[in-house]
Amino acid sequence: MAAYGARWTVLGLAALTLLELLWETVLAPQHASGALLALKAVPLALVFPGVARGARRSRQWLALLLPFYFAEALTRALGEHGRHAMVAAMAAAIAAATFVALMAWFRTERAAGSRVKFN
Repeated sequence: MAAYGARWTVLGLAALTLLELLWETVLAPQHASGALLALKAVPLALVFPGVARGARRSRQWLALLLPFYFAEALTRALGEHGRHAMVAAMAAAIAAATFVALMAWFRTERAAGSRVKFN
């Protein structure tokens, strides 16, 4: 079961990182200087190697980052129109799904650890 949480977390993180990068550069750019908004993908890219290895500290950082990405995407999904809103809604859905998968990973890891310790 932990493998599913881990796989979906890594997959979701990769998808969110790529979407955040493409969002401001190709899919729905704000304006000419909006390309700097693509830098919001950098924190996700920085934690990606650690999360892919299963490092607990990187996963903890990801758990702190994801709510901010979800909130920003949801705000823009509700406040913008057309293609911009659709891309923002996709980012919000991916961020939420990744967070749920990450919490499942932590939960199964904790349950497996507690069984090993006390048995």
